[in-house]
Amino acid sequence: MTVIDGDDGSLRASRGNFGLIWVQSKGLKQTRYAQWTQSSAAAWRGFADELSDLTGTDLGLRQEGGLDLHFSESTLAATVQQYEGLRGSLGGNYPFEVLGANALRKEEPHIGPKVVGAILHHQDGHANPLRLLQALADGVRRRGAYVLNGRQVKAVDKADIFRISCNDGTQVRARKLVLSAGLGAITLGPKLGFRAPLRPQRGQVLITEKLPKLINRPSITARQVDEGGIQNGATNEEVGLDDSVTRKGLATLAREAIAAYPVLGAAQLVRSWGALRILSPDDLPIYQESGTMPGAYLVTCHSGITLAAAHALHLPDWLESTTDAPDLKVFHEDRFP
Repeated sequence: MTVIDGDDGSLRASRGNFGLIWVQSKGLKQTRYAQWTQSSAAAWRGFADELSDLTGTDLGLRQEGGLDLHFSESTLAATVQQYEGLRGSLGGNYPFEVLGANALRKEEPHIGPKVVGAILHHQDGHANPLRLLQALADGVRRRGAYVLNGRQVKAVDKADIFRISCNDGTQVRARKLVLSAGLGAITLGPKLGFRAPLRPQRGQVLITEKLPKLINRPSITARQVDEGGIQNGATNEEVGLDDSVTRKGLATLAREAIAAYPVLGAAQLVRSWGALRILSPDDLPIYQESGTMPGAYLVTCHSGITLAAAHALHLPDWLESTTDAPDLKVFHEDRFP
């Protein structure tokens, strides 16, 4: 197996994401997506242990639940109603509980007075995304694969096998080809017979200095990473292929973080960055074999950390069409008009 990777200037969600393993809110409009997400979250511990045993890298995994914080009773009630509907669609397999203000503060003593309550979902968690990326690259090499860095695919053709041509003259031949190039699929997808209807969405992130333990469970507002810093995020901006940071975006993140955890008002900020999500028209993944180039597959999603375990452990069966292959038909790109 050969992995062709871009250069340091490539747009990389894998180096800029928030690190959440997040089940809650996923699949409200597509139950199969909720199931797929749950299957990945359930497999994460075994996946992390296997990767750690192979590479010696600790992924910093913690799966003790995650919090959806609310600043109004009305949004909390509306979200609970949505979750109860999804739980019914899943036959009861959607373990969440509602924490009122007092119960929440027993769990998270540093929560601010503006937070009226939260939803605690027990399948959620978080990990160190950069260690995951490092371990995956190390792991595939240890398993005998080749990783070609700093290359861009310029052309692909197929006769009996695929012939992949890179910008530096490198030629790679393969029986099967998986296009998992993130936003690069917008350009490469049509060359392989895919529509690849993807768009970027910018998310900006702030991170503080290393601090004593302040946050017990992650939320989409803030999480305390395994090294001690607190990561605050994230914006949702439709700005094209612009991954820069802005004063307005960072100020918004700081206000939201302090509203949730007032103690962060005294914290020193040490880093900020922007990264681009890879979104389909309905925000769900796309898993598709090419109709014009059989053996070429498109794999793309915006929940790469959450789905990492499912991709590593279950997608190979789908790619090889084994009897254990997951049913991913609802994620074909032909669902789009």
